Amino acid sequence: MKFKEALTYDDVLLLPQYSDISSRSEIIIGNSLGDNIWLDLPIISAPMDTVTESEMAYALARNGALGIIHRYNEIDEQASLVRELHRSLNQYAGEEPIIGAAVGVTGPFLKRAVALWENGATVLCVDVAHGHHALVKETIQKLKIELGSKIHIMAGNIATLEAFNDLADWGADSIRCNIGGGSICSTRIQTGHGLPGLQTIFDCAQSDRDVKIIADGGLRSSGDIVKALAAGADFVMLGSMLAGTVETPGRARTVGNHQIKTYRGMASKDAQVKWRGRYSSNEGVATEIPFKGPVQVVLDDIERGIRSGFSYSGARDVIELQAKARFVRQTDAGHREGHTHILSR
Repeated sequence: MKFKEALTYDDVLLLPQYSDISSRSEIIIGNSLGDNIWLDLPIISAPMDTVTESEMAYALARNGALGIIHRYNEIDEQASLVRELHRSLNQYAGEEPIIGAAVGVTGPFLKRAVALWENGATVLCVDVAHGHHALVKETIQKLKIELGSKIHIMAGNIATLEAFNDLADWGADSIRCNIGGGSICSTRIQTGHGLPGLQTIFDCAQSDRDVKIIADGGLRSSGDIVKALAAGADFVMLGSMLAGTVETPGRARTVGNHQIKTYRGMASKDAQVKWRGRYSSNEGVATEIPFKGPVQVVLDDIERGIRSGFSYSGARDVIELQAKARFVRQTDAGHREGHTHILSR
């Protein structure tokens, strides 16, 4: 049997190219999500109960990014978070704010979706682990019938071009691309299924559908974000890079001389038991991570890194980056060389 080689972020580098960019302020790193939705920062936060509620979504919106409020609560509670965010953003926004919230594909998902829309949600994320599924098709179609063009439908997660095209044909406006690559996800270990994250983007970028690609999972640095965008992604979805900040749900706890916060996968036993009192699979972990302080500091560092990355390819926007990008395969030794290796001596 002939096997296809599949690459992830550490396997490749972008070649530096001639640049005539005199200031990184010339670079536009934002992109359109469609439906008159523009994000100045191509970052979307993951709909996880240790990452995104109204406080995180507010901070992201103020920076031109988008938060997806998680669905692991009662309908009234999630709708209240959306309403709270809508009132907060209305204080400074001159137009209708962009607000994202997640729904599932079973139970009263349609009732949840309508409640979220009525309270101000403009982006609904159909949030499941395996997006290439009949229930996702049915959910997207029901949302289209119920809400029509009133809402942007984000769906996923998927790993293949076939899945991407199917979700696009079912009516998704943007698609989360990656299965099993998250830092707290054990899907590939538990099920043997998945595809290295960057390869998913390379493959899905071959689609002729006019649907946005969201690279979701496996991103650990601003350099990985630049690689994802160069490979064909329009946006990235982040969990661990935003986790542990002031704006994530839950309080920081002091252990010894350090502060920590909880971060967990929504397919972990811990999260499922808290959410619905039982667990049906165990495809994630729960852990504690160092407290990072305000998310603004994290976002500023990410934005600086992305702008710098664009400048190394001589690109003033994502379209130019994708047109100019030249990837090379690196060895493990090359990967080690690229890190601040004096710290490991």
